[in-house]
Amino acid sequence: MPKDLLLEIGLEEVPARFIRAAMEQLKEKTVKWLSEARIGHGEVKAYATPRRLAVYIQSVEEKQTDVNEEVKGPSRKIALDETGAWSKAAQGFARSQGVDPESFYFQELGGVEYIYAKKSSVGTATSSLLNEALPAIITSMTFPKNMRWGAWDLKFVRPIRWMVALFGEEVVPFEIAGVSTGRISRGHRFLGNDTEIGSPSAYADTLKEESVYVDVEERQGLILEGIQSLSKDKGWTISIKEDLLEEVLFLVEYPTVLFGTFDPDFLTIPQDVLITSMREHQRYFPVLNHDGELLPYFVTVRNGNEVALEQVAKGNEKVLRARLSDARFFYREDQKLPIATALDKLETIVFHEELGTVADKVRRIGKLAGMLSGIMKVDQVTAFHIERTAAICKFDLVTQMVYEFPELQGVMGEDYARKAGEPEPVAKGIFEHYQPRFSGDQSPASQVGAIVSIADKLDTIVGCFSIGIIPTGSQDPYALRRQAAGIVQMMLDHPTECTLAEAFRAALSVHRDAGLLKRDAEGIEKDLHDFFGLRVKNVLSEQARYDVVDAVLASGYNDISSVVRRGEALMEAVQQPDFKITVESFNRVNNLAGKATAHTVDASLFTESVEHDLYTRWLEIQGRYEHLLNQGMEGQALAALAELKPAVTAYFDKVMVMADDDNIRSNRLATLHAISGGLKKFADFSKLVW
Repeated sequence: MPKDLLLEIGLEEVPARFIRAAMEQLKEKTVKWLSEARIGHGEVKAYATPRRLAVYIQSVEEKQTDVNEEVKGPSRKIALDETGAWSKAAQGFARSQGVDPESFYFQELGGVEYIYAKKSSVGTATSSLLNEALPAIITSMTFPKNMRWGAWDLKFVRPIRWMVALFGEEVVPFEIAGVSTGRISRGHRFLGNDTEIGSPSAYADTLKEESVYVDVEERQGLILEGIQSLSKDKGWTISIKEDLLEEVLFLVEYPTVLFGTFDPDFLTIPQDVLITSMREHQRYFPVLNHDGELLPYFVTVRNGNEVALEQVAKGNEKVLRARLSDARFFYREDQKLPIATALDKLETIVFHEELGTVADKVRRIGKLAGMLSGIMKVDQVTAFHIERTAAICKFDLVTQMVYEFPELQGVMGEDYARKAGEPEPVAKGIFEHYQPRFSGDQSPASQVGAIVSIADKLDTIVGCFSIGIIPTGSQDPYALRRQAAGIVQMMLDHPTECTLAEAFRAALSVHRDAGLLKRDAEGIEKDLHDFFGLRVKNVLSEQARYDVVDAVLASGYNDISSVVRRGEALMEAVQQPDFKITVESFNRVNNLAGKATAHTVDASLFTESVEHDLYTRWLEIQGRYEHLLNQGMEGQALAALAELKPAVTAYFDKVMVMADDDNIRSNRLATLHAISGGLKKFADFSKLVW
C-alpha cells in the first residue's frame, strides 16, 4: 500500500536569496530519483522557511516496478567468434545486463541478425532504498555559496542542525555530518518548541501549531493579506516590489504585518532616495498617497506574532531615523561638489583595465553621441543638449549617495544637475541615459536621453567585443545582451535613419582613434551584426510566428524599424487565405532567378507577349513598391508586390524559361533575377511554412 514520504533538512538561517532555488532543487532531485528508481508516487509539495528545506510526496509506492524487457546486443557477426563460441563482446554484453549468455537468442532487425536477451528484475522495497538515496540527494545539492562547519568535510549552504525523514510513520534512518534523522522538528525560534511529526501528512499543520508556516504560498498570502488590510484601513497605497516581497517571504516563518512612521521633514529628500533607503537597508515597503507621493510611513513584516507590536514599530522607527539621517547628510554634502570636480574624480575610477577609466569612457560616449547626432540629423539645440549630457552623464558616480546606493545612479545625477543649473533636457538626459535598465523597462522619453543611452551602451559592447569579451552560454558578466536589447528597443521607440551598420562603424571609429581595438574591425563588426541579430529576432518572435521571423530576417535587419514592420505586415498577410498562391508565384520566380548569369534585361529578345507584360508590370510596380518601403509603409509595399501575381502566373503558363536558345534563356533568367531582387528586399518567401 502506498505511503507518504517526508524529508526535512533543518538549518541555521539561510540567506533569503538562496532559498527558493534550493527548495525547488530538493524537489526536483527527489522526483528525479523516484523516476529513475521506478517508484511511482502522487503529488509533490516543496516547503521552505529561513531554517528549513522540505519535500512532501504523497502515495509513494512500497516497491519498485518489476522490469521485464527485451534488450538488443551486438550483431551475430560480432557476437560469435570463428569457432562459433560467444565472443568477448557478447560476454561483456551479458555481464552488463546481468544475464546468462546461454539465454541469448537471435532476431533480425533491418536485415541484420542481433543477439537479444530477456531481462527480468523484481522491484526492491522502497524502504530499503531510501536510507541511501535520501542522504545522496541532500549531499548532491549545490548552492551559490557553501560553508563547512566543525570537522566535517561536507559543504552546504548552512550547517545542518536536524533532519526529519519519514516513510509513512516510520523513520528513514541515516546520518549526515553527525546529525541523525528522526521525527523531531523545531518550531519558531522564539514562539515555538521542538515537536514530533507523527506522519508526513501532518507536517505542515504540526509546525503551524509551533508558529511556523512552512507552506511558501500560504505564508505569502498572509503577508499580502496583512498589507492589503492595512492599505484599506488607512487609505494608503503600499508599494509592493516583487523582489522585496520575495526576500521578506524568506526572512520570516510567522509573518505579522505592522507599520511605523518617520519625521515628515525627511520628505525634503528626493522620494527615490527615501524609498531606496527603506527597501535596501530595512526591507520596508514604502507608503504612498493616491497621487504616488511618498507619505511619512513605512510597512514591514515581523517574524513573530502581534504581541508588543508598538514596541517593535518604535524600534524600527529608531533604526530608520538613523538611516534617513545618513541619507540627508549625504544629499546635502553631495550638493557642495561642483560637477567639474566630480568629473575630475572620474579619472581615478577604472572602467576596465584594457578600456581605461570612466573618464575615458565618458569622452568616448561624447564623441560617439556626436557622430550619432549627425547621422540622425538632430537640430542644433538638441545636439547641444546631447553634447552636454554626454559630457557629464557619469558625474554622480563619485557622489556619496550613489556610493551608498549604486541603483540611484542617474536618479541623483538628474537631481544634482538640475540643482546645479543645468538645462532641463540635460538633467533629464542624465537619468534617461541609463534606460532601459532591465527587460520591460521603458526607453528614454527624449531624443537626448536616447542618443546618449545608445552611445553609452554601444561603447561598452564594442569595447568588450574588441578585447574578446563576447557572451557565451549563460556567461555575460557585463550584461551585454541586456544592453544590446536596450539599443534595439530604443531604435524602435525612436525611429531614425541610423542603421545598425552606421552605428557600429561610428563606435568602431571612436575606439580605433583611442587605440583600443585589439581585433580586426571587420571581424568585430560581423560579430556585432550576428549578436544584434539575435536580439532583433527575439523582438520579432514576440509578435510573429517563427517562419515569418526567419523570412524577414533573411532580407536583412540593418534597419531595425523596417524589419519589424515587415514582420508585422507579413504576419498579417499569411493569415489571408489567398496569400499562399501569391507566395508560390514569388517562389517560382526566386527558384529560377538563382540560375541567372546575366543581369541585364533586353526587351528586344522577348518572344512572347506575356514576357513583355510581366516586365512592364514589374517596372510599373517597382518604383511604387520601393517608395513605400522607403517611407516605412511596409504593409502597402507588400500589397503592391502581390499585384504582380497575375502577370507571374500568366508568364509561367505560357513561357518555357529554360529555352534552347542561349540568348532567350539568359534574358528570361535576367528578367526573373530583376524581379527576385525586389522580392528579396522584403523577405525570403521560401521560408514560409504552410
